[in-house]
Amino acid sequence: MTFRSLCLATSAAAMALGGCSTTAAQEAPQAAAPAPEKKRAKNVILFIGDGMGISTVTAARIYAGQKLGQTGEEYVLPFERFDNVALVKTYNTNAQVPDSAGTASAMHTGVKTQIGVLGYGPGITLADCASGAGEELDLLGDEVKERGLALGIVSTARMTHATPASVYARSVSRDWESNAGIPEDQRGLGCADIASQLVAAPFDVALGGGKTAFFGSDADGWRLEADANLPADWVARTGGTYVDSASALAAAPMDKPVLGLFSNSHMTYMVDRAADSSEPTLTDMTASAIGRLSTDPDGYYLMVESGRIDHGHHWGKAGYALEEAVEFARAIQWAIDNTDPEETLILVTADHSHVFTIAGYPKRGNPILGYVSNPLDDGPSLAADGKPYTTLGYANGMGAFEGERPMPETGVKASQQAAIPLDSETHAGEDVALYANGPGAENVRGVMEQNRIYNVIRKAFGWEE
Repeated sequence: MTFRSLCLATSAAAMALGGCSTTAAQEAPQAAAPAPEKKRAKNVILFIGDGMGISTVTAARIYAGQKLGQTGEEYVLPFERFDNVALVKTYNTNAQVPDSAGTASAMHTGVKTQIGVLGYGPGITLADCASGAGEELDLLGDEVKERGLALGIVSTARMTHATPASVYARSVSRDWESNAGIPEDQRGLGCADIASQLVAAPFDVALGGGKTAFFGSDADGWRLEADANLPADWVARTGGTYVDSASALAAAPMDKPVLGLFSNSHMTYMVDRAADSSEPTLTDMTASAIGRLSTDPDGYYLMVESGRIDHGHHWGKAGYALEEAVEFARAIQWAIDNTDPEETLILVTADHSHVFTIAGYPKRGNPILGYVSNPLDDGPSLAADGKPYTTLGYANGMGAFEGERPMPETGVKASQQAAIPLDSETHAGEDVALYANGPGAENVRGVMEQNRIYNVIRKAFGWEE
């Protein structure tokens, strides 16, 4: 309300006392101060914890704290200190509970699409090459390079798996990772396999697993041509460096593109890694990618996926998933410590959740991978069948049983019990969290459609909506 309108609203008595005398200066509208220009991000890093739903974040928080000797509940993961947080709706256009292809494509194209589809709109027919004509979506990875920025892709899954592939590839089926994976009746119709698209893409850094999609049978690969060697072809074309070990990555020139494939399929779980493993950790790969991409004066976009959180859950082994989540947090902390928050937007999210539960009234500090023991019990709490039960479990999966319930397993390599028998535990459909820090983080708030993450990234870079 202006000074003049306030006066008009006062009583006659107040006006008689002179309380509303005005001057021309008081009545003149004041020019609004110009809003400060919002800072643009020079760099954006999108961390995707595959399958890292909110229950996984909570369990990982407790697990990480307990590994440090704390009760765990009070522990704070690095990204939980970010001021900007939103909930993200993850459904695909034809699926209430999504998969990684449709969800990752939403983040890298700005358009929601079908389950199992990469980089094509929702009007296609799954696994029908011809149906993709005219349904191609713009890829964030392509735009990054067209605008002169550096591009990096890091994953502990195969580099041709759904989430990393969403950065650079279009495929009417996520399963077409090599040309041998394309059905015979779909070959020769103009649809390239995902591995071929990676080596054709103008990336600066690509690090992960999945050698077999890039080689023929002469090198124990999947490709139709026995002597196929896509990394060698890529090196010859680009002058880049191909590496297959942590030591080779460390020795690779910093001023050339690098392609790293460190395992035949997905990279080794943290739980199963040998002390002398030749594979780099997710933190190692993240550090290498940031170090290399940071040499570009125009900035960079980097996608980092912890792919094996998802796989641990599918296997019904929570300890495997939580160890991957702890390594994921370690990689995020490295990025926080080694980038400038004034010029780098860091986003942390998941593509989808899992049917993973934390339940049973365990007491404060109860081992998260152990039996439930509530504050009133002397020893483990017992179920109606007289046996103990674990804090962590699954609504479905391999841990289901028939007849009498067996004694549940505990510990980091344990299989958790499940309610519904399936060959693989499934994704879940609830919202996931998105955490943000840096220029553009203010656009992460409320409840968001997953494809709006694409707009958050582009807006942070200062590109038009």
